[in-house]
Amino acid sequence: MRWVCHFPKAPWGPGLGGVRQSADGRIPFLSHWNWPHRGVRSLGLSRVFIRHHGSSAGSGPPPRRHGQVSQVISTSEAVQQYRRNLAEWFSRLPREERRFGPTFALDTVHVDPVIRESAPDELLRPTAELALEHQPPLAGLPLLALPQLFDPDACGRQVQTVVLYGTVGTGKSTLVRKMVLDWCYGRLPAFELLIPFSCEDLSSLGPAPASLCQLVAQRYTPLKEILPLLAAVGSRLLFVLHGLEHLNLDFRLAGTGLCSDPEKPEAPAAIIVNLLRKYMLPEASILATTRPSAIGRIPSKYVGRYGEICGFSDTNLQKLYFQLRLNQPDCGYGAGGAGISATPAQRDNLVQMLSRNLEGHHQIAAACFLPSYCWLVCATLHFLHAPTPAGQTLTSIYTSFLRLNFSGEMLDSTDPSKLSLMAYAARTMGKLAYEGVSSRKTYFSEEDVRGCLEAGIKTEEEFQLLHVFRRDALRFFLAPCVEPGRRGTFVFTVPAMQEYLAALYIVLGLRKTTLQRVGKEVVELAGRVGEDVSLVLGIVAKLLPLRALPLLFNLLKVVPRVFGRVAGKSREAVAQAMVLEMFREEDYYNDDVLDQIGASILGVEGPRRHPDEPPDDEVFELFPMFMGGLLSAHNRAVLAQLGCPIRNLDALENAQAIKKKLGKLGRQVLPPSELLDHLFFHYEFQNQRFSAEVLGSLRQLNLAGVRMTPLKCTVVAAVLGSGRHALDEVNLASCQLDPAGLHTLRPVFLRAQKLGLQLNSLGPEACRVLRDLLLHDQCQIATLRLPFRSKTRRPVQGICRRPS
Repeated sequence: MRWVCHFPKAPWGPGLGGVRQSADGRIPFLSHWNWPHRGVRSLGLSRVFIRHHGSSAGSGPPPRRHGQVSQVISTSEAVQQYRRNLAEWFSRLPREERRFGPTFALDTVHVDPVIRESAPDELLRPTAELALEHQPPLAGLPLLALPQLFDPDACGRQVQTVVLYGTVGTGKSTLVRKMVLDWCYGRLPAFELLIPFSCEDLSSLGPAPASLCQLVAQRYTPLKEILPLLAAVGSRLLFVLHGLEHLNLDFRLAGTGLCSDPEKPEAPAAIIVNLLRKYMLPEASILATTRPSAIGRIPSKYVGRYGEICGFSDTNLQKLYFQLRLNQPDCGYGAGGAGISATPAQRDNLVQMLSRNLEGHHQIAAACFLPSYCWLVCATLHFLHAPTPAGQTLTSIYTSFLRLNFSGEMLDSTDPSKLSLMAYAARTMGKLAYEGVSSRKTYFSEEDVRGCLEAGIKTEEEFQLLHVFRRDALRFFLAPCVEPGRRGTFVFTVPAMQEYLAALYIVLGLRKTTLQRVGKEVVELAGRVGEDVSLVLGIVAKLLPLRALPLLFNLLKVVPRVFGRVAGKSREAVAQAMVLEMFREEDYYNDDVLDQIGASILGVEGPRRHPDEPPDDEVFELFPMFMGGLLSAHNRAVLAQLGCPIRNLDALENAQAIKKKLGKLGRQVLPPSELLDHLFFHYEFQNQRFSAEVLGSLRQLNLAGVRMTPLKCTVVAAVLGSGRHALDEVNLASCQLDPAGLHTLRPVFLRAQKLGLQLNSLGPEACRVLRDLLLHDQCQIATLRLPFRSKTRRPVQGICRRPS
């Protein structure tokens, strides 16, 4: 687990006022604009117009000046209610974000990413072959802050349209959400009214016509009364168009006609085009965000300023983010509802260790260039040091991380295949990751990367999809290696991501041998031919009773059976590879996988390996853990949302093959660290029946010398606490146990006949825990070895009998 070499895309809430979240607590990104239409009739807009401007006889008040109307709108009760609803809505967080505790808020931990101004000529230059290198800001182009986005340009012209672009993970969604909240709280005084639109939501409406006023009224009910006065707000009206890559915009007059009436029904894409043309509401300001591949869809003559979101390219921004995020109080609760919050001193220690690693280890700083990976680092540290309730696994953290960043997005909205961006990444990056795991390497040459990306590409459409992926998402998964002597090679942004993608590549069944591919093609051909032959033979059988017909029918059924056996053999091969990776003899004396993860993030304290010494062999112990975790029901459901479904039958057959292999190889006596890794695999798998069958033969639990953190205690208790067979011996000597760990491991202790707790500084509080344990009705302990402080330091052995 070595680092060899921003904020996540947080979905917005489903609406204002009375909008319900999904069952898992997550707010769907696609439906967050589809609010209930509260009493809007076809004549509602005309009635509102009469209320403000009087009847056609001219009985209304005289027209106001531009500034007076703008001031009336900003101070109206409708806009104030709209501000409150919008703030409440955009403050909602998905479940993945809420794991940091009830005190987490965007205002308290937000760090603005670096935004540099880009010139149109720079956008037209051809990108690098792999689009991985991050170019430093040019000398003549300044860095921009959010309040400066609409400042006059270098020629003194007022800027009305700003386009911000950035790759996946740079924090576009969080930046927009923070900007909306700033306006709600009065921190953007330059704009009297801000109206955000999700282009992903607008694209789901299809070509159904709707006017701009109808789109606003349906989504922002409090604004219905002031819709006729939108034009009067002028440049103090700001439209925020988030995710412009989801719309297929056509600026040709033959494709999208001119429309200046906000009340005229048009396709949503046509309304956006006319807003950007400045033909509809020409004085309004527009802020649009998009991925780099979609910048060319907007002619540059309609854009006043381009800004590239460069993430946390400054290490100080990374440190500031970690300080704000990791120092949040009440950041977690342990399994079973018991609070296991980190103390301020522990949180400060984590921040200091992480800061030192950022300064001395350049690869982790290169990874945290993306704010989303800063979130992943914090989520992993939170998982390691303050476990969340039961059911939270490392695999689910990585799966949730991908859902926050991709959220089921398509690779290219203009492509008719509608291919999921995550599915494309699993096919290409997963292939590279698995080849690295199988050959035990983490460094990849440009030829390696290009070979996996361009494998099987034959058509122009496939080359276009590859171009989009290179520009938008390749930097999310791969990063240039910054280690001395490794220049020119690439690594996965974080080491664990390589093992996760390799496991996903296998679990999705994307790795196929030549026999499998040929067998599948033969089956499909036999199926098509078989239908025709069966039809002909059925007709012939009615006319001529041939004895050979049953034989021909049986021959048609042979090929699918043969292919089924080939597929079954492949699953056994996958299980064999996974189990061998878990039980590699040369890895037996490594630290357990949880300690390896912590060391990769926080660095290694104490003396380090000399640079002249040969490097250690790469260890991929997370690969089997992720394979088991991806087969769990929860992660399969999330992957289905990302466009990577795993069929229930495939998951069942893979689990059976894994169980067969684990049952044979898992009976051998394992070193303590490897035994903990075995238990951690079962914890990631989240299947108690599976674990009970595989671990039914386990009689000795020897974890002596393993540093038992709260998470490790939770893992052991979750996997073995619900078992029924007795344990002959549980050896936890020299494990740095504390009373809280004893309490967590109580279900395991109740099944033990011999319990060894020597060489642990438990303290007086442990006496009450042990007393309650020994007096429990189900306690089977006959021999108890406790810490004993004396000159000889010998443990005390004795038989503890409960009173009758």
